Amino acid sequence: MTIDLADVSLNWTDSGIGEGAPVVFIQSFGMDLSIWDKALTRLPKGIRPIRFDLRGHGASSCPKGPYSMGALVRDAEQLLDHLNLRDVMLVGLGLGGMIAQGLAVKRLDQVRALVLCNTAAKIGHAPHWQAMIDEVEADGAAPLAERMMPLWFHRAAMRENLHSSVLTTFKETSPQGLAGCLSALKGSDFYTPTSGLRLQTLALAGAEDRMVPPDMTQETGGLIPGSDYRLIRKSGHISPLDQPEIFAQHLTDFVQRTGHV
Repeated sequence: MTIDLADVSLNWTDSGIGEGAPVVFIQSFGMDLSIWDKALTRLPKGIRPIRFDLRGHGASSCPKGPYSMGALVRDAEQLLDHLNLRDVMLVGLGLGGMIAQGLAVKRLDQVRALVLCNTAAKIGHAPHWQAMIDEVEADGAAPLAERMMPLWFHRAAMRENLHSSVLTTFKETSPQGLAGCLSALKGSDFYTPTSGLRLQTLALAGAEDRMVPPDMTQETGGLIPGSDYRLIRKSGHISPLDQPEIFAQHLTDFVQRTGHV
């Protein structure tokens, strides 16, 4: 399905067909909403999974960049308003976890709980992201995609070829959309805003994540009083794909513990 906003058309899907407790999943750059497929099949009944492609990614439209973090947060905000959703659980991976933090700070009426997966309040440094932007603008998405895979997947997962679908999706991502989202990461720091949040939070970290090391995810969760932290063994940056059963179990436990279902 598609929703037309002021400057972008977002591709989104509602696997619960309008029924159940809403859980909104937000992926990171270079991916699309299919990244959650394996985990969603393992979630219990009563959950209404809602996913969407970031602007410039998947089947969403690709406005001219660069994008601000505010624009990415606004996309999620307007989708939830369009669906008339309040008190959702947000599950954000990487960049998606930063968008989730931003939305919780901006619209606490929309957000009941957070699951921050392989993410942080601040990821990398401006020169790091600018170098990636320059590479994408000069050479397209493919070279960066190849370099990201060993950072996103541990060696066993790559031997099992678990990274192949992600590699293909990354390579097919619009360079303009990819560079736009990298620009949003370049200028974002949520340490102070996130430390002001008071809502139920679960921080999930892949033990083998070389993109966002586990201690960064743990530190970010710790900014929110009362948060929980879980480490997923034998998992890299994309835990819903390389360890879908364990990821889904942690999410299920959190959903039930918080009374969301």
